[in-house]
This record gives sequence, C-alpha cells and structure tokens, in this order.
Amino acid sequence: MNCIIVDDEPLARGEMRSLIDETAKIDVLGEFSNAPSALEFLKDNEVDLIFLDIEMPMVTGLEFAEMFPKRSLIIFTTAYSQYALKSYELEAVDYLLKPIDPQRLEKAIDKAVLYAGLLSKDTVKNTVESNSADFLFIKADRRFYKISFADIKFIEGLKDYVVIHTRQQKLITAMNLKTIHQKISGDSFIRVSKSYVVNGDYIDSFDNHNIYIEDFEIPLGEVYRSEFFTKYAGGFLNTD
Repeated sequence: MNCIIVDDEPLARGEMRSLIDETAKIDVLGEFSNAPSALEFLKDNEVDLIFLDIEMPMVTGLEFAEMFPKRSLIIFTTAYSQYALKSYELEAVDYLLKPIDPQRLEKAIDKAVLYAGLLSKDTVKNTVESNSADFLFIKADRRFYKISFADIKFIEGLKDYVVIHTRQQKLITAMNLKTIHQKISGDSFIRVSKSYVVNGDYIDSFDNHNIYIEDFEIPLGEVYRSEFFTKYAGGFLNTD
C-alpha cells in the first residue's frame, strides 16, 4: 500500500513521514505543500491513501477531498477537532488530531489497509440478495452469507459501498447507507450521521458528539442528534 502526505507545514510533513516510516506498513510516494500540486500528482499516479491536512491556503483539505479520484482513501490530519464530523461525511477512513499519536496513527493505517482490501476488485462485487424481518443474505466470493440483524453492530458508508460490521466479521457491499437502512427492520437501528447507522444494543457510551461501540468512535451528526437522544434515551437525558 502506498500514500502521499499533503500539508502546508514543512515540519508537520516531516514528522508525519517519520511516523509512517516507523510503522513500515506503507510506502510514502511523495509530500506536497498544497492541494493543487497533489492533484497534479494524482492525475498520473495511483495513490491508495492520502494523509490530508485541512486548513491550507488556496484549497482546503475538505475542498480537495471532493476533487480527487474516489479510489484513494483519506485520513485527515489537523489540529482542529471541529472538522471531525465533516471529515466523516466525506467518507474519510479516519481523523487524526495533531500532534499525531504514534499508536493512534498505526490504528488508522491498519484500518486503511483493511478497507483497501475490502474495496479490491473481488470484494466489491458483493451484493445483498434478499432480506427478511430478521436477517440479510449477502453474496460474496460465490457464497451466501446469512447476516442476522442482531449480530450487526453498525454499518458504515464508504465511498459507493457500505461496510457491515458484525460480531464475527466485516462485509462490504455495493449499496448506499439509506437503502440498506431501509432493508433492516427493528427499532434498534438508528441513523446517527451521513455515514453511519448503529445498532443501539451495542452502544457502550455516548456524548453530544460521539457514540462509542467497543474501540470504535462514531460521530454523531448535528442533524441526527435530537432524534438519536429521543429514540435511544427516550428524551430523558439532559444533553446541555
């Protein structure tokens, strides 16, 4: 797997490259101080993963994320936490706050490697074949997988696909989040942002901005916050 680093601060680029080199899991193809120069590179080179700063001159990281080829995955790197929700709406793999914690970076890279594998040519052919009141059948690798709704922890939108996180595995299928949410019955499934549907039975904790399921931190969208608190907590909590 390869990557590029896009950040207008030379020191930040150098630190990120050193941290990536320490993991020895991905190769750095280049470093860029602005989005336009990175975009030129992407025209002639296939890049698996982009480490992308947000607040940059000329073109911000958020604007740039809407320009480059969908085949590239994104991990945002920024000093500003207020961009987290927007980054996930752009289907970023992860969002890292500066200064970057090495262990947190390694976790983000592992996630990117996993998702790159899920998005490979063989796996994106997965399809939802049918559904009932209690389960889905997903066809993958010439086999049918029976996915019980009770086993689904959450569903994540990723580019033109969804990743279904179950207790046993992760499956990707070519379907948007709204459509698969409609196929899953039961009051326990709640849309919590543009990119996530969660099973309330697996929620460990939550606050005004995030939902926590095991080691996963799932952003709670502002548009969905009121409905989530009403549906999940019955409207009894003081969320101020």
